[in-house]
Amino acid sequence: MVDLKIGGFISGMPAAPKTVGNAVPDGGSGFGDLVREALKSTVQANHQAEQVSAQAVAGKADVTDVVTAVTNAEMALDTVVAVRDKVITAYQEIMRMPI
Repeated sequence: MVDLKIGGFISGMPAAPKTVGNAVPDGGSGFGDLVREALKSTVQANHQAEQVSAQAVAGKADVTDVVTAVTNAEMALDTVVAVRDKVITAYQEIMRMPI
């Protein structure tokens, strides 16, 4: 059976560093790195779902494994889409602010 943790990509992400202004603390990572790692985790989840699905077609994986992998990939993608929507909404609100 494949060991999958649904939503594990979020719990494995590092906490956001405490910064002042645009400065990133020594040894810390910025927001871009945080987003990059989240996207990598999402892509990995999708690849794993594809692999498990292919194994099921070949008769080498259980249906439960397939459902778990696909659910994990779906949750990862839903999270990325929700974050994207929030970023776009924040950008639009900033652009509406009077100068």
